[in-house]
Amino acid sequence: MRPRNVWQALSAPGFLLSAWPWRAAAYLLTGAVAGAVTLVGLLVGLTVGGVLSVVVVGLPILVLVVLAGLPVARLERLRLRLADRVPAPARPRRRPTAFGPWPWLTTRLREPATWRDLGHALLFALVLWPWDALVAVAVLLLPLATLATPLLMATVGDGEEAKVLKLWTVTTWPQAFGAAVLGLLLLVLGGYALGLAAGARAALARVLLDAPREAGLDARVVELTRSRVRLVDAFDAERRRIERDLHDGAQQRLVALSMTLGLARLDAPPGPLADQLARAHGEAGRALEELRELIRGIHPKVLTDHGLSAAVEDAADRSAVPVDVRLELPGRLPRAVEAAAYFVVCEALANVAKHSGAGRAEVTGGHRDGRLHLEVRDDGRGGAVAGPATGTEAAGAGAGAGAGAADGEEARAGSGLTGLADRVSVLDGRLSLSSPPGGPTLLRVEIPCEWTERFA
Repeated sequence: MRPRNVWQALSAPGFLLSAWPWRAAAYLLTGAVAGAVTLVGLLVGLTVGGVLSVVVVGLPILVLVVLAGLPVARLERLRLRLADRVPAPARPRRRPTAFGPWPWLTTRLREPATWRDLGHALLFALVLWPWDALVAVAVLLLPLATLATPLLMATVGDGEEAKVLKLWTVTTWPQAFGAAVLGLLLLVLGGYALGLAAGARAALARVLLDAPREAGLDARVVELTRSRVRLVDAFDAERRRIERDLHDGAQQRLVALSMTLGLARLDAPPGPLADQLARAHGEAGRALEELRELIRGIHPKVLTDHGLSAAVEDAADRSAVPVDVRLELPGRLPRAVEAAAYFVVCEALANVAKHSGAGRAEVTGGHRDGRLHLEVRDDGRGGAVAGPATGTEAAGAGAGAGAGAADGEEARAGSGLTGLADRVSVLDGRLSLSSPPGGPTLLRVEIPCEWTERFA
């Protein structure tokens, strides 16, 4: 099996004949060079920024020093490929809220990953690169200098003596060749020492560069939440597009067809043809009514034009059970909040009419404490159950029952609001159900919603 890192290569036969000793030496030597450059850059930046901090131009330099950890961390991840073929994943980064250098800069300065990278850069510049340089020099210079003793004695010492690293003097050829054999042995041991040092150094770098597990999970949760919100927005946009196409296209054609059939019916003499035209005119009228109901179910135009209160009033007027509506809203709310609340109310009223046996229902609510509160109540027989959630109350992705479902309708009612509860949870909302046997049934919805003038 092909070794993936220095540690695996050390335990494999033929380590000294492979490229891994050279890769280990390159990793340590490049670390020494990169660390020295980082130290000089940080010292220059801190000095210049500190001197000029009394004026405005010094602050950007200090900010650049703080951000220096980002390129240093990226360079270290690239260098790690010399000692470890498995790439080190970058820390999760937050996306700026807007385009431009200032949003990017403020986002980078606020996230903990930037400061962890700065800590790694400081440790790299002050501690780690001297270690890299010391190990590389000690492991490579001493064996090579000892191995070259006969050559030094023949060239520099004129065959009489040679000084090895100016530490000891060799005066005879047997000593020189003995030093060469010792140098060869040290070079063999040095190859393994380079591998051990590079492996330990790479493991430390990976620990310093890797993001904490909790931070990675938090970033994934945030990204999943954002993706769910984007999917809901895309779904709402597609619903509005379908509603617009049906309203402006198919509905207008059916209206024109109904008018044409009506005129033809008036002009036709009494008989079989007039009867056929009358039946066709009636079918066209019923198809038009069904299409209008379908359009209201997809995305009612009254919700887009006049807001949640008017849309709920319209749904109450079309309900088979009499419904009292009392909504106190300051004005228009965010589009996603209005859509989610409207469809929850419509589903609840549909379940009241189908399953509860109620004689009357009530929809109340308002906006207070930064949240939209809605309640759908009926005087039916109760016994509704929450869908996939445990118990009769669920938050976010839990609640699933329609208001007023009977015990015998558990299978149908239990899934009536499941998708709507998921939709409410995307907005950090809460949907709960209370329906004791004998009634009444109460469905509550709370959605965080800061009302501002731009929604008015």
